[in-house]
This record gives sequence, C-alpha cells and structure tokens, in this order.
Amino acid sequence: QVNFVVCQLFALLAAVWFRTYLHSSKTSPFIRHVVATFLGLYLALFCFGWYALHFVIQSGISYYIMIIIGVENMHKYCFVFALGYLTVCQITRVYIFDYGQYSADFSGPMMIITQKITSLAFEIHDGMFRKNEDLTPSQRCLAVRRMPSLLEYLSYNCNFMGILAGPLCSYKDYITFIEGRSYQLQQSEANGKEDTKYEQTDPSPNIAVAQKLLICGLSLLFHMTVTKTLPVEYNIDDNFRATASWPVRFFYLYVSLMAARPKYYFAWTLADAINNAAGFGFRGYDKNGVTRWDLISNLRIQQIEFSTSFKMFLDNWNIQTALWLKRVCYERATFSPTIQTFILSAIWHGVYPGYYLTFLTGVLMTLAARAIRNNIRQYFVGSPAVKLCYDIITWMTTQVAISYTVVPFVLLSVKPSFTFYSSCYFCLHIASILVLLVFPLKRTQKGSKKLESIQPVWSKKLEEENLLQKNSYSTTNNSFGQKQEITCRYQALKQ
Repeated sequence: QVNFVVCQLFALLAAVWFRTYLHSSKTSPFIRHVVATFLGLYLALFCFGWYALHFVIQSGISYYIMIIIGVENMHKYCFVFALGYLTVCQITRVYIFDYGQYSADFSGPMMIITQKITSLAFEIHDGMFRKNEDLTPSQRCLAVRRMPSLLEYLSYNCNFMGILAGPLCSYKDYITFIEGRSYQLQQSEANGKEDTKYEQTDPSPNIAVAQKLLICGLSLLFHMTVTKTLPVEYNIDDNFRATASWPVRFFYLYVSLMAARPKYYFAWTLADAINNAAGFGFRGYDKNGVTRWDLISNLRIQQIEFSTSFKMFLDNWNIQTALWLKRVCYERATFSPTIQTFILSAIWHGVYPGYYLTFLTGVLMTLAARAIRNNIRQYFVGSPAVKLCYDIITWMTTQVAISYTVVPFVLLSVKPSFTFYSSCYFCLHIASILVLLVFPLKRTQKGSKKLESIQPVWSKKLEEENLLQKNSYSTTNNSFGQKQEITCRYQALKQ
C-alpha cells in the first residue's frame, strides 16, 4: 500500500512535468506515447516487481489476437482471453499466495487493462466491421475506424497516468489527448441551435487538481481515523448480535459500510487528479463558462451518499466500470442483461466467494428496486411535501440495502458472509423476492425501446450526461471529420 501511494504521488509529479515539458504543442505524439508507456511500465515494475510482466504479456497477446483473428470475431477472442488471463492470475494470487490480503496486488492494474483490452476490441469491431446503422448512438461515436499501432495500444493500456488505479477511458479520448487536438466546446444558443467553438489554448487543470487533492486528503484522514474504529467485521461479532437491538444493528451496518468507502474515494480521486494534472480529463465548460474536468471521473461522492435508489448508487460509484459493463455486456446481451452484467462484474472483480454473494444479491436488489419504482413511485411525486418524504424513505432504504448487499464483498469468505445474513434472517433477500412476486416487472422490447423501458427517467438523464461526458472529443484528422463527429454526438445526446 505504501508502494502504491508513493508511486501515485510520483505519477502526479510526472503528470505535471508531462504536461509542461512534453505538451502536444512542443512534442510529437510518438514521443508522448513512448514516454507515457515507459513511465507506466517503470511504475509497475517498482510497485509490483516482475509481476508487472503480466501487464505486457496480457496486452501483447491481446494485440496479436486482434491482428490475426480479424475484426469480425476478434472482440470475442480478446474478451475471453483477457478475462480468462485475469481470472487465472487472481486464482493463483488468492488461493496460492495470500488469501484475504488487502495489500496492493498486481491483479488490480490487470483489471483496468482487461477493461481497456475488451472495450477497445468491441470499439474496433463496431467501427471496422458492423454497419453504421446497426450501432447505437454511443457505439457509433466510440467506434474506432482504424487498427491502432502496437505503440498506441501499449500506451493506451500501460500509460503512467492510469496503470495503477485507472480509471478506464475510451481509446478515442486518450488518442485525442496524446495528439493534442483542439479543445471543443458545445453550447446551446438561445434559439436552440448548436454552437460549436474551438479553444486555441488549453484550460488550466490546476484548480480541479487542487480540489481533488483536498478530497484525497480528507478521505485519507477519515480512513485512518474513523474507519478503523468502525470495522465491518463487528457486524458478525457474537456479543454485538446477541445484545444489540435491530435498529442499532442496522444503524451500525450503515455507518460501518459508509466508513469503508473513503479508501476508494482516496484512490479513485487521486487517479483522476493525476490524469487531470497531465491535461487529460477536460470535457468542456458548463453554462457559466467554468471548466469541467470530469471526463473520466470514477465517482460522484455527493450522489453516492445521498442516492435514493439502488441504481442511482451504482450509476455514481465506479462510474467507468459501470459504463464498461454497460457497453460490453448490458447493451449486447441477448437475454437477461441485468443478470449477465452482474455475473460479469463478479468475475471481473475476482474469485473471492464474497464477491459472488454480493453481486447475486445485487441482482435481487436491483430488480426489486426497479419493480417498486415502476409501480408505486408515480403516486408520491405529485406533492412536493409527499415527494420529500418519499425521497427520505427511499434514501434510508437504499443506504441500508447497499450496506446489506456489500457486506460479503468486504468479508470475502462464505462462512462470515452467511453468518451475517443468517443473523439478519436473510430479511432483505426475502423482501426482494416478495416484491418481485407482488409487483411485476414491465415487459421490455428489443433495441432502444428495451433500454428505455427498464431505465427510470433520472437514469436516462444520467445516461444523456454520460454520453456527453464520454464522447466530447473528435478523433478524426481533418476539420470535416471533426464537425461530423460533433454532429453525431449532438444527435446522440438529443436521443
């Protein structure tokens, strides 16, 4: 863990140097790719020793698969190989070396590289094989129209800004950053027409980086002081279960899981700050002309802590992973997309049994929450006062449900997880099943109507924002291509 923090702080300084002395206006993309790749591999070697070779092996074999298989089926082979290689590494680390250890391990960066390998394979398949009219708006805008070179591929997978903690970014956004294309700003004029402007100078990320480092400091302080006094394991303490009342037990469940989150806030926010310090992560200006540096941000803390639905929590927690799951699984699943997505998430996270208990429980919670929202929410939104009461109740329910669901994720093993659930009499599992029996889920249709029917209104709004966040840059090499790409994104946003 010390190695991880030291390497990330070094990466932060390297990012400032990279933006200052290897700016795209001063240096060729080739040099920027080379430096970003070698710095990343050096950090990996320092932090993980020769285990870092796994990063190069996984990326190299995946690239070879892409070249020899062809664009028609390479996304399937890359998906199976990358996820399989990651799983084998996780099995050997967990069951051969150090079961139950929370220390930084080489499979963590491999999880991010696996996301990049698979997402890029699907994007190349979409851009070079599938017909344009068969793609969804987001797939069309993320589609990659040419095969990347080996250097570009390694730079994308192993650059120093994201090799240790990510976050995932689209290949097109990364190449746009490396090649230093002009920043683009889309604003809606008063008459409703889209006004596209081009900024000739890079906006400074200094304020955004300082704010995120402040959040890192507060999160680390909270983790080192409060978290240790509220261990999740105390939820299964025999004396606590025997003496504490149900309200006390549920309150401690909530505060102990809330206290476990700041370490993730620290790691993900620091990773985001590193990318911003290098000049990566800008996604335009808000309506007041303030710069926005959240293109690849991985969480929204306020929305997490005040989420009023299970889906809202998931949409704001580990955002880039949620988008990856949506793009490579949910949108492409032919049946039971929710179940397939949760299973993929469990496999990707690792081989601890607690992960599978958490995500299988998450399936029940998600479907039950969706059923309740679709069937009863409309009765509570007419009056502001009634809606406020509804929001408070759903916030309390969501926080308890999230805490109840992720306990096995923290405890890892089967026995303590079942000890916790049995002490609660599997109450929320049973409640979710009863909800699904009483409130039927709405039937869905294929294509875009399918997604619309199963997503609540606020989720659609978040998805519209995500489309703008993830697709705010052009990756073509001429002004005509840039305008065409912007038109594509604007149409996707309207849809």
